[in-house]
Amino acid sequence: MKKALSITIAIICIGLLWYFFIKPQDYQIRVVAKTFPGTINQSLKAWNTSLNNASIKQLEDIKHLKQTIVSGDSTHTYTWNISPINDSTSQLKVDVTDKDNSFKNRLSIPFTDTDFEKGSRKLVTDFMSYLNKHRKEFKVTILNEEELPSTYCACVQHNTIQTKKATAMKDSYPFLNSVLVGNGLQLNGVPFIEITDWNMHKDSVAFNFCYPIIKTDSLPDIKDIIYKEFEGSKSLKAIYNGNYITSDRAWYALLDYAEKNNIKVEANPIEFFYNNPNMGGDALYWKTEVFMPIAE
Repeated sequence: MKKALSITIAIICIGLLWYFFIKPQDYQIRVVAKTFPGTINQSLKAWNTSLNNASIKQLEDIKHLKQTIVSGDSTHTYTWNISPINDSTSQLKVDVTDKDNSFKNRLSIPFTDTDFEKGSRKLVTDFMSYLNKHRKEFKVTILNEEELPSTYCACVQHNTIQTKKATAMKDSYPFLNSVLVGNGLQLNGVPFIEITDWNMHKDSVAFNFCYPIIKTDSLPDIKDIIYKEFEGSKSLKAIYNGNYITSDRAWYALLDYAEKNNIKVEANPIEFFYNNPNMGGDALYWKTEVFMPIAE
């Protein structure tokens, strides 16, 4: 009897020690999001910019982020863990900690619905509203593998962050189009971008914004324009409908598809654009063909 009591007391003590001093979070929130991890990652980063005294950083990969929010004399840390459930659904597990009031929170949470809990739930709910609104602004349709043909092209080179990719394209579009036509070059297809470097940790991209052209024996020397042979390859293909600012959602969707189907790809997407964003209109009717090259 005494032995059983001693074991029970020991288990309770170990449990209390873990709960108050070892458990990594004060409070945990779980929600289901009807989209894939890449969209959640980018939406979190965009939404964070709308908050006061908030910062966010990506941890080991796109599925793990740490957000810090300073409110009064408290610093709250939200660790966002994203786990895909299927092709269109993910689970969000949010670990919340208030490092200055951690013991107080853990002591109160089992007995009452604290302001800390209410504030944490509201913040996650606000993000989910933001995410759900964004989900309605684009559509990604994964198609089959396709052989992307080679083409000769004239390009402008850019280095920027993902959220400014469309701005760089918009600035270059009239220049590239008018200069090529003005110099007598014959266009041979719709404009496209070729990602040459994608740093998913820093959200930075280097890319060529190109127009396919008919190659001639004598090409004019034009400042800021390079001529190159774009090497086609067997690729995974998706159709993206939406604003070009967020066309990278299709990149993440293709990477998810490749991972689930054990297809080795090179993370250097190519996008072909069938609408001129300078002309405006409902972005859901804009069409972009997105390709992810399959590794040899």
